[in-house]
Amino acid sequence: MTATAFDHVNLRIPRERLAAVRDFYVQVVGLREGERPPSPTAGHWLYLGDHPVLHLMDASFRQLDAAVLAGGRGPVDHLAFACRDLEGTLARLARLGVPYRRRDVPEAGFTQLFVEDPQGLSVELNFRAGGG
Repeated sequence: MTATAFDHVNLRIPRERLAAVRDFYVQVVGLREGERPPSPTAGHWLYLGDHPVLHLMDASFRQLDAAVLAGGRGPVDHLAFACRDLEGTLARLARLGVPYRRRDVPEAGFTQLFVEDPQGLSVELNFRAGGG
């Protein structure tokens, strides 16, 4: 596997503050709200140019409780990297004994692998269709 680019940060925001946080990043930072694939939770994808670099997600999807905070994650749900070589990555994870969760998103043309770093932070590895 080769990470080819930093992809995005996902923040968990209490539902009552989602709009205010979105507006801050749009009005103050200059990002723009854009298309977001279907999701079971409320949220917004904010784009820098043509790329969604900041994902805002309703915190009730994963509560910000003491266990999560103790794991070091706080409001940062995960970091994501654009990657290539899905099959090679799957073999590497198996060889290293690293557990992962796989999510195929055919309507958006990508596969996601979720792993956790030693601190418990979720790391999303994104493989675009045709990306090797």
